[in-house]
Amino acid sequence: MSRFENLEFGREKTQQSTAEIPSKPLLKDENHFLGEALANFEKGRFEQALRAYSKVLEFNPQSAPAWFGQVRMLIELGEYNEAKIWADKALGLFPDDAELLAAKGVALARMGDLSGALSFSDAAVETRGNTPYIWLARADVLLARKEKRADYCLQKAIDIASNNWFVLWLGSRIESYYQRFARSLKLAQKAMAVDSTRTVVWLQSAQCQLALGLSAQASRSIEQARELDPDCKVEPFSSQVGRPAFLDKVAARWRQWFQK
Repeated sequence: MSRFENLEFGREKTQQSTAEIPSKPLLKDENHFLGEALANFEKGRFEQALRAYSKVLEFNPQSAPAWFGQVRMLIELGEYNEAKIWADKALGLFPDDAELLAAKGVALARMGDLSGALSFSDAAVETRGNTPYIWLARADVLLARKEKRADYCLQKAIDIASNNWFVLWLGSRIESYYQRFARSLKLAQKAMAVDSTRTVVWLQSAQCQLALGLSAQASRSIEQARELDPDCKVEPFSSQVGRPAFLDKVAARWRQWFQK
């Protein structure tokens, strides 16, 4: 069974299992799993966040944040077609949700449907929504279309969020997806200046530094990430980061890992 089948609410399975065991007070509720999803998202653990958002829908199938969160995690995992499918399901429930419209635009852009992507991005902006994600998503779509207005949209998202580290990190991820690594590194460094305790920001910096050929700096970033979180995924890159013969290969592997 694929993970996408498990995204459904799982009510039948729950009913079967609860019929066989004595009922107990629920220790974890909708809000618990929403918090867990966000915590995993902030740590770059997209699979775990996806599962947590799915759990939210078991408690509340009408939770717009959980639907939206699932679509975003699928995009982060590089599952763009699945993200589009789930965005369509979500928009069936919330047809005017600006962030869902924006997320579908991103999924379409990354699938190569640039015209459709712009239509959904326009629709999101026309709702007069003014959240950081709407502008991050618009920057994503415009970068796919190679339009210069993308820089304005990205900066607008950062300004709305008042230089929040999380939005800066997300912006850096978007820039790196489109291989604008110098810009991506600047955003990662700004995120680091706001909160230097975030492992994902150091790893994001390392990815950019590797892509730019800055192996010594990347090595330091990886070491800092490992100090903050000994379990973070730095192998086998850290053992090769200082070896120029492997630099191109390592950079490519980092790009692949971060774009999943």
